[in-house]
Amino acid sequence: MHQDVNNIYIKWPRLGRKRSGQNSKWRRAAFLFVLTASSVSAQEQSPVPIKEIIAGTSKATPAGQPVPSRQTRTITLSDAVSIFLQQNLQLVAARYDIDTADAEKLTAKLRPNPQISFTAADIPLDFHRLFINPQTFDYGVSQTIELGGKRQKRIDATNADADVARAQFETTVWQLTNDLKRKFYTVLLAQALLNLSKENQRTFEETVTHTREVFQLGEISGLDLQRLEIEKFKFDTDLANSQRDYEVALRDLRVSLGGDYRAMNIEAAGAIDYYQPHDFSLADLRSKALTARPDLKVARLSERSADAAIRLQDAQKVPDITVGAGIEQVAIGGSTYNVGVSLPIPVTDRNQGERAKAHIQKMKAQNDQAAITNQIQGDVDKALAAYEIQKKRVELYRTGILTKVTDIQTLTEVSLKAGESSTLDLLDAIRTRRDTLAGFYQTIFDYQMSLLDLELATATPLP
Repeated sequence: MHQDVNNIYIKWPRLGRKRSGQNSKWRRAAFLFVLTASSVSAQEQSPVPIKEIIAGTSKATPAGQPVPSRQTRTITLSDAVSIFLQQNLQLVAARYDIDTADAEKLTAKLRPNPQISFTAADIPLDFHRLFINPQTFDYGVSQTIELGGKRQKRIDATNADADVARAQFETTVWQLTNDLKRKFYTVLLAQALLNLSKENQRTFEETVTHTREVFQLGEISGLDLQRLEIEKFKFDTDLANSQRDYEVALRDLRVSLGGDYRAMNIEAAGAIDYYQPHDFSLADLRSKALTARPDLKVARLSERSADAAIRLQDAQKVPDITVGAGIEQVAIGGSTYNVGVSLPIPVTDRNQGERAKAHIQKMKAQNDQAAITNQIQGDVDKALAAYEIQKKRVELYRTGILTKVTDIQTLTEVSLKAGESSTLDLLDAIRTRRDTLAGFYQTIFDYQMSLLDLELATATPLP
């Protein structure tokens, strides 16, 4: 039997005619076996469909079953924001409030339905006398007509409520997007600290190896080697802690992005040590904040919504009329027509509570505007002051301290190999460089957080 990729060729043995019956059975059994093997082999070697390769995903895996490993995707900050805006579940939930407000518009446009009535009179209890006394049958139709422009004012009120819902959604997007950026920078910080821990652990591992060689030559005591091995345990622990912090930060970012968490295999692109100074004007930042802050926009739109509600409740004082017409039919005799109009008498105002609630809502919205305006000015002032301080902290590291601690460690390593310094000197140099770089990374992270605080205070993307 010979088998290639697409076809299977079978070389049948030539047997005598006397065994043709057995030979035929053998051929059928072998043919079925080959077809079965070919089908299994084709299934095992079948490639992934082109559509799934292009999409980068396969069919959804049912809950409770293991998810196949996926290729890690490296994303930038802008990529993360784009993915977040498309599939974050909190944003999806917030959009339902807009849909609910739009649904209220449909209800506001509805008019009262007409009514049809039927009445039968003079029907005796004794059905034997049913045709002795004439019966009367009334057929009527009526329609309630809204006065005072209630329908249009009801539409205006729902439109105002829909605008408030959209502004509240913008507030949610503004806050959650800023939180996403913070988590992205947290991943970059954890990644930088992890790389630093790996470098320190690798450097100290080389030092311990060199010290063992020196100990075997009898040039140092075993006590010095034991001290180094204890210090190596500290470096290993630091590496494990850094690995834990990085994995936790990465998973927090994956949760914030939304979508299928199991399929969100990502890495953050970029470096935490990127730094670019900026100069901001307090007056300009305040102006941007007062224009763009969505929470202030919500307060302003809430006042407009309250005004629309007040107009609607005032219109409710105008009574509606009901116009009707009908036919009165007598079983024995003729029929008559009737037309009528009903109008409720507003003896007491039954809408005082709703009108009072609308006025209170307006006063509350006006108070919220004043409070949020003061809050915005305070947020901008604090964020700008914190940014200037963080900027100075970064500039302190840019005076050359990072280069100095790196040079000290490098020179100490060379001196140790030359026998001019001790392992304790190298250990001190490694610790100094680790603490200095970790402090620098944290300072850059704090600088980025101060920029995000300015973005949050002004609701304006900053460079």
